[in-house]
Amino acid sequence: MNTHTTQSIKEWKEQLISQDEIDRYLVDGKDFIDEQQIYTTLEKNTKTDPSRIREIIAKAYSIELMSGDDVAALLQVSDPDMRNEIAQAAKEIKKKVYDNRVVTFAPLYCGSKCVNRCAYCGFKSDNPSVIRKVLTMDEIREETRVLAGIIGHKRLIVVFGEHPETDADYIAQTMKTIYEVKVPVRSGMGEIRRVNVNAAPLPIRDLKKLQEAGIGTFQVFQETYHHETYQKVHPADTLKGNYRWRLYALHRAMDAGIDDVAIGALFGLYDWKFEVMGLVAHARDLERLYHIGPHTVSFPRLTPAVGTNFDHIRHQVNDADFAHLIAVLRLAIPYAGMIITNRETPQIMESVIDMCTQRDAESKIGIGDYADTYRKDQIAEREQFMLNDTSSLDQVIQKLAIRNHITSFCTAGYRCGRTGDKIMGLLKSGKEGCFCKLNAVLTFQEWLEDFASEQTKKIGEALIQKEIEEIRKRVPQDFSQATFTKFLSNHDQIKHGVRDLYF
Repeated sequence: MNTHTTQSIKEWKEQLISQDEIDRYLVDGKDFIDEQQIYTTLEKNTKTDPSRIREIIAKAYSIELMSGDDVAALLQVSDPDMRNEIAQAAKEIKKKVYDNRVVTFAPLYCGSKCVNRCAYCGFKSDNPSVIRKVLTMDEIREETRVLAGIIGHKRLIVVFGEHPETDADYIAQTMKTIYEVKVPVRSGMGEIRRVNVNAAPLPIRDLKKLQEAGIGTFQVFQETYHHETYQKVHPADTLKGNYRWRLYALHRAMDAGIDDVAIGALFGLYDWKFEVMGLVAHARDLERLYHIGPHTVSFPRLTPAVGTNFDHIRHQVNDADFAHLIAVLRLAIPYAGMIITNRETPQIMESVIDMCTQRDAESKIGIGDYADTYRKDQIAEREQFMLNDTSSLDQVIQKLAIRNHITSFCTAGYRCGRTGDKIMGLLKSGKEGCFCKLNAVLTFQEWLEDFASEQTKKIGEALIQKEIEEIRKRVPQDFSQATFTKFLSNHDQIKHGVRDLYF
Protein backbone atom coordinates (compact mmCIF):
# COMPACT_ATOMS: atom_id res chain seq x y z
CA MET A 1 0.00 0.00 0.00
CA ASN A 2 1.32 3.46 -0.88
CA THR A 3 2.26 5.83 1.90
CA HIS A 4 1.64 9.53 1.53
CA THR A 5 3.56 12.39 3.07
CA THR A 6 1.88 15.55 4.31
CA GLN A 7 3.15 17.32 1.21
CA SER A 8 1.78 14.72 -1.21
CA ILE A 9 -1.63 14.78 0.50
CA LYS A 10 -1.63 18.58 0.23
CA GLU A 11 -0.86 18.39 -3.49
CA TRP A 12 -3.58 15.78 -4.01
CA LYS A 13 -6.14 17.95 -2.25
CA GLU A 14 -5.21 20.99 -4.35
CA GLN A 15 -5.81 19.04 -7.56
CA LEU A 16 -9.16 17.62 -6.55
CA ILE A 17 -11.62 20.53 -6.43
CA SER A 18 -12.39 22.44 -9.61
CA GLN A 19 -14.31 25.67 -9.03
CA ASP A 20 -15.66 25.49 -12.56
CA GLU A 21 -17.35 22.20 -11.64
CA ILE A 22 -19.27 24.12 -9.00
CA ASP A 23 -19.99 27.40 -10.75
CA ARG A 24 -21.53 25.80 -13.84
CA TYR A 25 -24.48 24.57 -11.77
CA LEU A 26 -25.22 27.77 -9.86
CA VAL A 27 -28.12 30.03 -10.81
CA ASP A 28 -27.19 33.72 -10.54
CA GLY A 29 -24.29 32.68 -8.32
CA LYS A 30 -26.56 30.87 -5.83
CA ASP A 31 -26.96 27.18 -5.03
CA PHE A 32 -30.37 25.51 -4.91
CA ILE A 33 -30.71 25.55 -1.12
CA ASP A 34 -32.51 28.83 -0.48
CA GLU A 35 -32.71 28.77 3.30
CA GLN A 36 -34.98 31.77 3.63
CA GLN A 37 -37.41 30.28 1.16
CA ILE A 38 -37.41 26.99 3.10
CA TYR A 39 -38.15 28.78 6.38
CA THR A 40 -40.86 30.89 4.74
CA THR A 41 -42.47 27.85 3.14
CA LEU A 42 -42.52 25.96 6.43
CA GLU A 43 -43.94 28.96 8.27
CA LYS A 44 -46.77 29.68 5.84
CA ASN A 45 -47.88 26.03 5.89
CA THR A 46 -48.21 25.61 9.64
CA LYS A 47 -52.00 25.28 9.46
CA THR A 48 -52.65 21.66 8.68
CA ASP A 49 -56.34 21.50 7.82
CA PRO A 50 -57.29 17.82 7.35
CA SER A 51 -59.07 18.49 4.06
CA ARG A 52 -55.97 20.09 2.58
CA ILE A 53 -53.71 17.29 3.84
CA ARG A 54 -56.00 14.74 2.23
CA GLU A 55 -55.87 16.68 -1.04
CA ILE A 56 -52.08 16.59 -0.91
CA ILE A 57 -52.13 12.87 -0.20
CA ALA A 58 -54.44 12.28 -3.16
CA LYS A 59 -52.08 14.15 -5.50
CA ALA A 60 -49.15 12.02 -4.35
CA TYR A 61 -50.62 8.97 -6.10
CA SER A 62 -49.70 10.60 -9.43
CA ILE A 63 -46.08 9.62 -8.63
CA GLU A 64 -44.64 13.06 -9.33
CA LEU A 65 -42.20 15.12 -7.28
CA MET A 66 -44.18 17.12 -4.71
CA SER A 67 -44.20 20.92 -4.49
CA GLY A 68 -42.39 22.62 -1.62
CA ASP A 69 -45.63 23.96 -0.14
CA ASP A 70 -47.21 20.52 -0.07
CA VAL A 71 -44.11 18.94 1.49
CA ALA A 72 -44.04 21.65 4.14
CA ALA A 73 -47.70 21.12 4.98
CA LEU A 74 -47.17 17.38 5.46
CA LEU A 75 -44.11 18.00 7.63
CA GLN A 76 -46.10 20.28 9.93
CA VAL A 77 -48.71 17.62 10.72
CA SER A 78 -48.47 16.55 14.37
CA ASP A 79 -51.91 15.00 14.95
CA PRO A 80 -51.38 11.21 15.33
CA ASP A 81 -54.47 10.32 13.31
CA MET A 82 -53.47 12.51 10.37
CA ARG A 83 -49.92 11.17 10.56
CA ASN A 84 -51.38 7.67 10.35
CA GLU A 85 -53.26 8.64 7.19
CA ILE A 86 -50.03 9.93 5.66
CA ALA A 87 -48.21 6.74 6.66
CA GLN A 88 -50.96 4.57 5.17
CA ALA A 89 -50.72 6.48 1.90
CA ALA A 90 -46.93 6.07 1.96
CA LYS A 91 -47.33 2.30 2.25
CA GLU A 92 -49.81 2.23 -0.60
CA ILE A 93 -47.61 4.35 -2.86
CA LYS A 94 -44.62 2.16 -2.10
CA LYS A 95 -46.73 -0.87 -3.08
CA LYS A 96 -47.96 0.90 -6.23
CA VAL A 97 -44.45 1.71 -7.45
CA TYR A 98 -42.38 -1.15 -6.05
CA ASP A 99 -44.95 -3.80 -5.15
CA ASN A 100 -44.09 -5.82 -2.01
CA ARG A 101 -40.38 -6.10 -2.79
CA VAL A 102 -37.53 -5.25 -0.44
CA VAL A 103 -33.98 -5.23 -1.77
CA THR A 104 -31.17 -6.23 0.59
CA PHE A 105 -27.54 -5.23 0.41
CA ALA A 106 -24.44 -4.97 2.58
CA PRO A 107 -21.88 -2.22 3.06
CA LEU A 108 -18.23 -3.06 2.45
CA TYR A 109 -15.91 -0.56 4.12
CA CYS A 110 -12.64 -0.49 2.22
CA GLY A 111 -10.66 2.20 4.02
CA SER A 112 -10.71 4.13 7.29
CA LYS A 113 -8.05 6.66 6.32
CA CYS A 114 -9.56 10.11 5.82
CA VAL A 115 -8.27 13.67 5.48
CA ASN A 116 -11.47 15.20 6.91
CA ARG A 117 -12.39 16.01 10.52
CA CYS A 118 -16.18 15.65 10.58
CA ALA A 119 -17.32 16.19 14.17
CA TYR A 120 -19.66 13.17 14.22
CA CYS A 121 -17.51 10.59 12.40
CA GLY A 122 -15.28 7.94 13.92
CA PHE A 123 -13.01 8.08 10.86
CA LYS A 124 -12.13 11.77 11.31
CA SER A 125 -8.42 12.31 10.79
CA ASP A 126 -7.69 13.62 14.31
CA ASN A 127 -9.32 10.65 16.08
CA PRO A 128 -6.49 8.59 17.65
CA SER A 129 -8.90 5.87 18.79
CA VAL A 130 -9.55 4.43 15.32
CA ILE A 131 -7.40 1.73 13.74
CA ARG A 132 -6.44 3.01 10.27
CA LYS A 133 -6.39 0.62 7.36
CA VAL A 134 -6.96 0.44 3.61
CA LEU A 135 -7.79 -2.99 2.22
CA THR A 136 -5.57 -4.54 -0.42
CA MET A 137 -7.19 -6.15 -3.45
CA ASP A 138 -6.49 -9.59 -1.95
CA GLU A 139 -8.30 -8.53 1.22
CA ILE A 140 -11.21 -7.20 -0.82
CA ARG A 141 -11.43 -10.58 -2.55
CA GLU A 142 -11.62 -12.29 0.83
CA GLU A 143 -14.31 -9.92 2.06
CA THR A 144 -16.28 -10.49 -1.15
CA ARG A 145 -15.96 -14.27 -0.86
CA VAL A 146 -17.70 -14.12 2.50
CA LEU A 147 -20.37 -11.67 1.33
CA ALA A 148 -21.16 -13.53 -1.90
CA GLY A 149 -20.33 -17.11 -0.93
CA ILE A 150 -21.29 -17.48 2.74
CA ILE A 151 -23.89 -14.78 3.45
CA GLY A 152 -25.40 -14.69 -0.04
CA HIS A 153 -25.50 -11.01 -0.98
CA LYS A 154 -25.80 -9.97 -4.62
CA ARG A 155 -25.25 -6.24 -4.25
CA LEU A 156 -22.90 -4.13 -2.17
CA ILE A 157 -22.39 -0.52 -1.30
CA VAL A 158 -18.64 0.00 -1.10
CA VAL A 159 -17.59 2.79 1.25
CA PHE A 160 -14.37 4.82 1.27
CA GLY A 161 -12.83 7.56 3.35
CA GLU A 162 -11.55 10.62 1.51
CA HIS A 163 -7.83 9.96 1.16
CA PRO A 164 -5.32 9.65 -1.70
CA GLU A 165 -4.94 5.92 -0.96
CA THR A 166 -8.64 5.45 -1.79
CA ASP A 167 -8.80 7.69 -4.85
CA ALA A 168 -10.83 7.06 -8.01
CA ASP A 169 -8.30 4.58 -9.39
CA TYR A 170 -8.47 2.56 -6.17
CA ILE A 171 -12.29 2.66 -6.19
CA ALA A 172 -12.41 1.51 -9.82
CA GLN A 173 -10.00 -1.33 -9.09
CA THR A 174 -12.07 -2.31 -6.05
CA MET A 175 -15.19 -2.64 -8.20
CA LYS A 176 -13.34 -4.67 -10.82
CA THR A 177 -12.01 -7.00 -8.12
CA ILE A 178 -15.43 -7.52 -6.54
CA TYR A 179 -17.08 -8.32 -9.87
CA GLU A 180 -14.39 -10.94 -10.59
CA VAL A 181 -15.10 -13.01 -7.46
CA LYS A 182 -17.11 -16.22 -8.05
CA VAL A 183 -17.68 -18.60 -5.15
CA PRO A 184 -19.15 -22.13 -5.40
CA VAL A 185 -22.30 -22.45 -3.28
CA ARG A 186 -24.92 -25.21 -2.91
CA SER A 187 -26.13 -25.26 -6.50
CA GLY A 188 -24.56 -22.35 -8.34
CA MET A 189 -21.94 -19.65 -7.94
CA GLY A 190 -22.11 -16.84 -5.42
CA GLU A 191 -21.29 -13.48 -6.95
CA ILE A 192 -21.86 -9.76 -6.55
CA ARG A 193 -23.89 -8.45 -9.47
CA ARG A 194 -24.12 -4.76 -8.58
CA VAL A 195 -21.57 -2.56 -6.84
CA ASN A 196 -22.85 0.81 -5.63
CA VAL A 197 -20.38 3.37 -4.35
CA ASN A 198 -20.50 5.68 -1.34
CA ALA A 199 -17.49 7.93 -1.67
CA ALA A 200 -16.36 11.50 -1.43
CA PRO A 201 -17.27 14.02 -4.15
CA LEU A 202 -15.09 13.64 -7.22
CA PRO A 203 -14.33 15.71 -10.31
CA ILE A 204 -15.95 14.65 -13.57
CA ARG A 205 -12.71 13.17 -14.92
CA ASP A 206 -12.57 10.73 -11.98
CA LEU A 207 -16.28 9.96 -12.07
CA LYS A 208 -15.85 8.81 -15.66
CA LYS A 209 -13.39 6.20 -14.37
CA LEU A 210 -16.07 4.81 -12.07
CA GLN A 211 -18.59 4.76 -14.90
CA GLU A 212 -16.19 2.78 -17.06
CA ALA A 213 -15.56 0.35 -14.17
CA GLY A 214 -19.24 -0.57 -13.98
CA ILE A 215 -20.53 1.48 -11.07
CA GLY A 216 -24.11 0.92 -10.02
CA THR A 217 -25.42 3.89 -8.05
CA PHE A 218 -23.20 6.74 -6.90
CA GLN A 219 -24.18 7.81 -3.40
CA VAL A 220 -23.14 11.07 -1.74
CA PHE A 221 -24.98 12.36 1.32
CA GLN A 222 -24.94 16.10 1.90
CA GLU A 223 -25.16 15.24 5.64
CA THR A 224 -26.90 18.56 6.36
CA TYR A 225 -28.34 21.07 3.90
CA HIS A 226 -28.10 23.90 6.45
CA HIS A 227 -25.09 26.01 5.46
CA GLU A 228 -24.09 27.19 8.94
CA THR A 229 -24.44 23.77 10.54
CA TYR A 230 -22.52 22.23 7.67
CA GLN A 231 -19.60 24.54 8.38
CA LYS A 232 -19.73 23.84 12.11
CA VAL A 233 -19.36 20.09 11.73
CA HIS A 234 -17.06 20.14 8.66
CA PRO A 235 -13.99 22.34 9.31
CA ALA A 236 -13.38 24.86 6.55
CA ASP A 237 -9.74 23.82 6.01
CA THR A 238 -10.78 20.29 4.97
CA LEU A 239 -11.98 18.99 1.63
CA LYS A 240 -15.40 18.26 3.06
CA GLY A 241 -15.60 21.82 4.33
CA ASN A 242 -16.53 22.94 0.81
CA TYR A 243 -20.35 22.84 0.97
CA ARG A 244 -20.98 23.41 -2.71
CA TRP A 245 -18.39 20.93 -3.93
CA ARG A 246 -20.36 18.29 -2.06
CA LEU A 247 -23.78 19.70 -2.98
CA TYR A 248 -23.12 19.28 -6.70
CA ALA A 249 -21.32 15.92 -6.47
CA LEU A 250 -24.25 14.12 -8.05
CA HIS A 251 -24.70 16.73 -10.78
CA ARG A 252 -21.12 16.01 -11.82
CA ALA A 253 -21.84 12.28 -11.70
CA MET A 254 -24.74 12.77 -14.12
CA ASP A 255 -22.48 14.74 -16.43
CA ALA A 256 -19.94 11.92 -16.23
CA GLY A 257 -22.57 9.44 -17.47
CA ILE A 258 -23.59 7.94 -14.12
CA ASP A 259 -27.37 8.14 -14.35
CA ASP A 260 -28.24 6.44 -11.04
CA VAL A 261 -27.43 8.75 -8.14
CA ALA A 262 -28.46 8.68 -4.49
CA ILE A 263 -29.07 11.48 -2.02
CA GLY A 264 -29.25 11.48 1.76
CA ALA A 265 -29.05 13.52 4.94
CA LEU A 266 -27.72 12.61 8.38
CA PHE A 267 -30.65 13.35 10.65
CA GLY A 268 -29.70 14.86 13.97
CA LEU A 269 -27.29 17.50 12.73
CA TYR A 270 -30.03 20.08 12.12
CA ASP A 271 -33.83 20.44 12.21
CA TRP A 272 -35.39 17.41 10.54
CA LYS A 273 -38.08 19.39 8.72
CA PHE A 274 -35.44 21.61 7.10
CA GLU A 275 -33.44 18.54 6.02
CA VAL A 276 -36.47 16.94 4.35
CA MET A 277 -37.09 20.19 2.47
CA GLY A 278 -33.41 20.11 1.46
CA LEU A 279 -33.67 16.56 0.14
CA VAL A 280 -36.71 17.46 -1.96
CA ALA A 281 -34.92 20.57 -3.26
CA HIS A 282 -32.01 18.33 -4.25
CA ALA A 283 -34.34 16.03 -6.17
CA ARG A 284 -35.95 19.05 -7.83
CA ASP A 285 -32.64 20.46 -9.06
CA LEU A 286 -31.61 17.09 -10.50
CA GLU A 287 -34.96 16.91 -12.32
CA ARG A 288 -34.53 20.51 -13.52
CA LEU A 289 -31.21 19.80 -15.21
CA TYR A 290 -31.40 16.12 -16.12
CA HIS A 291 -35.11 15.23 -16.01
CA ILE A 292 -34.10 12.42 -13.64
CA GLY A 293 -34.51 12.45 -9.89
CA PRO A 294 -32.51 10.48 -7.34
CA HIS A 295 -32.52 6.71 -7.65
CA THR A 296 -32.62 6.35 -3.86
CA VAL A 297 -32.98 8.51 -0.76
CA SER A 298 -31.36 7.68 2.59
CA PHE A 299 -32.17 9.12 6.01
CA PRO A 300 -29.74 7.72 8.60
CA ARG A 301 -29.90 9.05 12.15
CA LEU A 302 -26.80 9.93 14.13
CA THR A 303 -25.44 7.02 16.16
CA PRO A 304 -22.44 7.01 18.53
CA ALA A 305 -18.91 6.58 17.23
CA VAL A 306 -15.75 6.03 19.22
CA GLY A 307 -13.76 9.23 19.77
CA THR A 308 -16.65 11.60 18.99
CA ASN A 309 -18.54 14.03 21.20
CA PHE A 310 -22.22 14.71 20.54
CA ASP A 311 -22.60 17.45 23.16
CA HIS A 312 -23.15 20.02 20.40
CA ILE A 313 -25.95 18.00 18.78
CA ARG A 314 -29.34 19.51 19.62
CA HIS A 315 -31.50 18.05 16.88
CA GLN A 316 -31.85 14.35 17.59
CA VAL A 317 -34.97 12.98 15.91
CA ASN A 318 -37.36 10.96 18.07
CA ASP A 319 -38.91 7.75 16.76
CA ALA A 320 -42.34 9.24 16.01
CA ASP A 321 -40.89 12.12 13.98
CA PHE A 322 -38.50 9.73 12.27
CA ALA A 323 -41.33 7.51 11.05
CA HIS A 324 -43.24 10.60 9.93
CA LEU A 325 -40.36 12.06 7.93
CA ILE A 326 -39.96 8.73 6.10
CA ALA A 327 -43.66 8.78 5.22
CA VAL A 328 -43.40 12.36 3.97
CA LEU A 329 -40.35 11.52 1.85
CA ARG A 330 -42.17 8.57 0.32
CA LEU A 331 -45.01 10.88 -0.75
CA ALA A 332 -42.71 13.74 -1.73
CA ILE A 333 -40.30 11.73 -3.94
CA PRO A 334 -42.57 8.78 -4.69
CA TYR A 335 -40.54 7.25 -7.52
CA ALA A 336 -37.33 6.96 -5.47
CA GLY A 337 -36.14 3.96 -3.53
CA MET A 338 -36.07 4.56 0.22
CA ILE A 339 -33.22 3.04 2.22
CA ILE A 340 -33.42 2.20 5.92
CA THR A 341 -30.23 0.92 7.55
CA ASN A 342 -28.99 -1.07 10.51
CA ARG A 343 -28.25 2.12 12.38
CA GLU A 344 -31.85 1.58 13.50
CA THR A 345 -33.08 -1.06 15.94
CA PRO A 346 -34.99 -4.10 14.62
CA GLN A 347 -38.16 -2.62 16.13
CA ILE A 348 -37.81 0.65 14.22
CA MET A 349 -36.85 -1.21 11.05
CA GLU A 350 -40.00 -3.31 11.21
CA SER A 351 -42.20 -0.29 11.92
CA VAL A 352 -41.17 1.57 8.74
CA ILE A 353 -40.20 -1.19 6.31
CA ASP A 354 -43.61 -1.07 4.58
CA MET A 355 -42.65 2.41 3.29
CA CYS A 356 -39.10 1.47 2.30
CA THR A 357 -37.59 -0.43 -0.60
CA GLN A 358 -34.09 -1.30 0.59
CA ARG A 359 -32.32 -2.30 3.77
CA ASP A 360 -28.93 -3.69 4.64
CA ALA A 361 -28.54 -7.03 6.39
CA GLU A 362 -25.78 -8.86 8.28
CA SER A 363 -23.71 -5.71 7.96
CA LYS A 364 -20.23 -5.23 9.33
CA ILE A 365 -18.70 -1.78 9.15
CA GLY A 366 -15.23 -2.50 10.50
CA ILE A 367 -12.44 -2.59 7.95
CA GLY A 368 -11.85 -6.26 7.13
CA ASP A 369 -14.58 -7.63 9.42
CA TYR A 370 -16.35 -9.93 6.96
CA ALA A 371 -13.35 -12.15 6.40
CA ASP A 372 -13.14 -12.71 10.15
CA THR A 373 -16.21 -14.94 10.04
CA TYR A 374 -15.97 -15.95 13.68
CA ARG A 375 -16.13 -12.44 15.08
CA LYS A 376 -19.27 -11.96 17.15
CA ASP A 377 -18.90 -8.43 18.48
CA GLN A 378 -18.49 -5.05 16.88
CA ILE A 379 -15.05 -3.55 17.44
CA ALA A 380 -15.61 0.16 17.92
CA GLU A 381 -12.03 1.06 17.05
CA ARG A 382 -12.47 -0.35 13.53
CA GLU A 383 -15.81 1.31 12.78
CA GLN A 384 -17.19 4.61 11.57
CA PHE A 385 -20.20 4.33 13.92
CA MET A 386 -22.10 1.64 15.84
CA LEU A 387 -24.95 -0.49 14.48
CA ASN A 388 -28.21 -1.34 16.27
CA ASP A 389 -29.35 -4.32 14.21
CA THR A 390 -26.92 -7.22 13.78
CA SER A 391 -29.43 -9.81 12.49
CA SER A 392 -28.21 -12.30 9.90
CA LEU A 393 -29.41 -12.05 6.30
CA ASP A 394 -31.31 -15.30 6.79
CA GLN A 395 -33.09 -13.88 9.85
CA VAL A 396 -33.93 -10.65 8.03
CA ILE A 397 -35.33 -12.48 5.02
CA GLN A 398 -37.43 -14.78 7.20
CA LYS A 399 -38.95 -11.82 9.05
CA LEU A 400 -39.66 -10.04 5.78
CA ALA A 401 -41.33 -13.13 4.31
CA ILE A 402 -43.55 -13.52 7.36
CA ARG A 403 -44.71 -9.93 6.70
CA ASN A 404 -45.35 -10.85 3.02
CA HIS A 405 -42.34 -8.91 1.73
CA ILE A 406 -40.42 -10.75 -0.97
CA THR A 407 -36.68 -10.18 -0.84
CA SER A 408 -35.41 -9.24 -4.28
CA PHE A 409 -31.82 -9.82 -5.35
CA CYS A 410 -32.59 -8.60 -8.85
CA THR A 411 -30.05 -6.51 -10.75
CA ALA A 412 -31.56 -7.17 -14.18
CA GLY A 413 -32.83 -3.66 -14.82
CA TYR A 414 -29.34 -2.23 -14.61
CA ARG A 415 -27.88 -4.83 -16.94
CA CYS A 416 -30.78 -4.40 -19.38
CA GLY A 417 -30.31 -0.64 -19.50
CA ARG A 418 -33.38 0.23 -17.42
CA THR A 419 -31.59 3.06 -15.61
CA GLY A 420 -31.73 6.84 -15.47
CA ASP A 421 -34.53 8.39 -17.52
CA LYS A 422 -35.60 4.96 -18.79
CA ILE A 423 -36.36 3.58 -15.34
CA MET A 424 -37.83 6.90 -14.15
CA GLY A 425 -40.67 6.69 -16.64
CA LEU A 426 -41.26 3.03 -15.89
CA LEU A 427 -41.39 3.71 -12.16
CA LYS A 428 -43.86 6.56 -12.51
CA SER A 429 -46.14 4.46 -14.71
CA GLY A 430 -45.87 1.37 -12.51
CA LYS A 431 -44.53 -0.71 -15.42
CA GLU A 432 -41.13 -1.30 -13.81
CA GLY A 433 -42.93 -3.16 -11.05
CA CYS A 434 -44.06 -5.73 -13.59
CA PHE A 435 -40.51 -6.65 -14.59
CA CYS A 436 -39.40 -6.52 -10.98
CA LYS A 437 -42.22 -8.75 -9.77
CA LEU A 438 -41.02 -11.57 -12.00
CA ASN A 439 -37.35 -11.04 -11.30
CA ALA A 440 -37.92 -10.78 -7.56
CA VAL A 441 -39.49 -14.25 -7.50
CA LEU A 442 -36.70 -15.74 -9.61
CA THR A 443 -33.85 -14.24 -7.59
CA PHE A 444 -35.54 -15.02 -4.28
CA GLN A 445 -35.91 -18.68 -5.31
CA GLU A 446 -32.25 -18.67 -6.31
CA TRP A 447 -31.21 -17.39 -2.88
CA LEU A 448 -33.44 -19.88 -1.08
CA GLU A 449 -31.84 -22.73 -3.01
CA ASP A 450 -28.27 -21.61 -2.37
CA PHE A 451 -28.26 -20.04 1.10
CA ALA A 452 -31.46 -20.30 3.14
CA SER A 453 -31.87 -22.22 6.37
CA GLU A 454 -34.49 -24.98 6.28
CA GLN A 455 -37.06 -22.87 8.12
CA THR A 456 -36.48 -19.76 6.00
CA LYS A 457 -36.71 -21.81 2.81
CA LYS A 458 -40.05 -23.25 3.92
CA ILE A 459 -41.48 -19.80 4.72
CA GLY A 460 -39.96 -18.27 1.58
CA GLU A 461 -41.32 -20.91 -0.80
CA ALA A 462 -44.80 -20.52 0.66
CA LEU A 463 -44.58 -16.82 -0.12
CA ILE A 464 -43.32 -17.55 -3.64
CA GLN A 465 -46.35 -19.72 -4.33
CA LYS A 466 -48.59 -16.82 -3.30
CA GLU A 467 -46.60 -14.53 -5.61
CA ILE A 468 -46.94 -16.91 -8.54
CA GLU A 469 -50.70 -17.07 -8.07
CA GLU A 470 -50.88 -13.28 -7.95
CA ILE A 471 -48.88 -13.07 -11.18
CA ARG A 472 -51.19 -15.64 -12.79
CA LYS A 473 -54.19 -13.44 -11.96
CA ARG A 474 -52.50 -10.47 -13.66
CA VAL A 475 -52.47 -12.22 -17.04
CA PRO A 476 -53.20 -10.67 -19.53
CA GLN A 477 -53.56 -7.20 -17.93
CA ASP A 478 -49.92 -6.88 -16.82
CA PHE A 479 -48.27 -10.01 -18.24
CA SER A 480 -48.84 -11.81 -21.52
CA GLN A 481 -49.47 -15.54 -21.43
CA ALA A 482 -46.16 -16.05 -23.25
CA THR A 483 -44.32 -14.05 -20.58
CA PHE A 484 -46.01 -15.99 -17.81
CA THR A 485 -45.14 -19.30 -19.44
CA LYS A 486 -41.52 -18.22 -19.81
CA PHE A 487 -41.50 -17.09 -16.18
CA LEU A 488 -42.73 -20.50 -14.98
CA SER A 489 -40.05 -22.19 -17.10
CA ASN A 490 -37.32 -19.94 -15.64
CA HIS A 491 -38.56 -20.62 -12.12
CA ASP A 492 -38.42 -24.38 -12.71
CA GLN A 493 -34.91 -24.11 -14.17
CA ILE A 494 -33.68 -22.20 -11.13
CA LYS A 495 -35.00 -24.95 -8.86
CA HIS A 496 -32.91 -27.35 -10.95
CA GLY A 497 -29.66 -25.42 -10.67
CA VAL A 498 -29.76 -22.81 -13.45
CA ARG A 499 -28.80 -19.32 -12.25
CA ASP A 500 -29.15 -15.66 -13.18
CA LEU A 501 -32.30 -15.85 -15.30
CA TYR A 502 -34.20 -12.59 -15.66
CA PHE A 503 -36.54 -10.45 -17.75
